[in-house]
Amino acid sequence: MELIANFIDFFIHLDRHLNIIIQNYGTLTYIILFLIIFCETGLVVTPILPGDSLLFVTGAFAAQGSLNAMLVWTLLSIAAVAGNIVNYQIGYLVGPKVFQKEDSRFFKKEYLERTHKFYEKHGGKTIVIARFLPIIRTFAPFVAGIGRMNYKRFSVYNIVGSVAWITTFVFGGYYFGNIPVVKQHLTLVILAIIIISVIPGVIEFLRHRRRV
Repeated sequence: MELIANFIDFFIHLDRHLNIIIQNYGTLTYIILFLIIFCETGLVVTPILPGDSLLFVTGAFAAQGSLNAMLVWTLLSIAAVAGNIVNYQIGYLVGPKVFQKEDSRFFKKEYLERTHKFYEKHGGKTIVIARFLPIIRTFAPFVAGIGRMNYKRFSVYNIVGSVAWITTFVFGGYYFGNIPVVKQHLTLVILAIIIISVIPGVIEFLRHRRRV
């Protein structure tokens, strides 16, 4: 329970924790941020790592001068693109048999099936759309690999979606994160970002339950 409480606290108070990381690790913060975004998008076992809110808070710290905005944008764009590539390759190698796999501590079959249905509805555009949907963005490239999506087509969607996602939230935080009212209520803003980002998934889940 303590571990869960600490994890929730990390999510809600990202600004405080990121500030501690910057103070303690300096330039290594860039590597830490790179790894978080890479794992959140590149490994199906880590879909609950912070994404949108972390990018927004990172942008806000860049505006304060604690981080270099263009370096953050460049590194995290590369991390997002690279993560998707790795995820696609894993899905390609694993193949359809993964749908037969039961839940484990780090793998939820429900997430995979939900993404597959989303993929059937939106096609290749899922790679771009999913960038703005937590959990689904982690499984979208994985499902693309399983479905043997044309790699050149996947690469175009991957680059467009990744850069759009990083740009939206990093520079959103950069330009709005230090507005006095936002800065004073940054925890509430982080919560709002988390809630807004999961609403589409909740709506899709409710629709699915209604059909069933």
